[in-house]
Amino acid sequence: MGLQELCRGESGHNMKQTSGIERFEALLRSAPQGPPSHLEAWNPPYCGDIGLAIQSDGTWSYRGSPIRRMALVKLFARVLRREADGRYYLVTPAEKVDVAVEDAPFLAVEMETWGEGADQRIVFRTNVDDIVACGPEHPLRFVAQAPSGGLKPYLRVRGSLEALLTRALTLDLVERAIPDSEGRLVVWSNGACFRLEP
Repeated sequence: MGLQELCRGESGHNMKQTSGIERFEALLRSAPQGPPSHLEAWNPPYCGDIGLAIQSDGTWSYRGSPIRRMALVKLFARVLRREADGRYYLVTPAEKVDVAVEDAPFLAVEMETWGEGADQRIVFRTNVDDIVACGPEHPLRFVAQAPSGGLKPYLRVRGSLEALLTRALTLDLVERAIPDSEGRLVVWSNGACFRLEP
């Protein structure tokens, strides 16, 4: 069973939802285990665009209808990959399909901090329950938001996949900023310093 059939199961066509989830889980279990980097090693055939998308608010959809089952979204998120061409794909050992991503594939929805200044540690939780410790391996980057000129912060989650911080977290992050030696605002986490500028 492929990803297209699994998605049809989500919308109630042609198959039972439970069997689709179970078959997809079995497919993932049969894949090589290990660190998340194994996903980058898979090189399955490209199977086209089946209508999967991620909106800027983090909602996953199939052919315009939201995927409401969080368990299915989390399964898909585990095998999401961004390739050198900038496009996003769901990848299994057997196939690869397009995912249209409006902004970032994930949202950072919760933040915990310990310490202050250069000793600060920041950990984020994404909308698909990834726990990410911000730092050298998971940096923050800031993009100018047109037309307001405000900043949109992104956190690297894994590979080249990022999470956009929600507005509430962005405000919390700015409150944790301190001036550096040149007077520019920075945020520290796990020994890494991130300037609040694009």
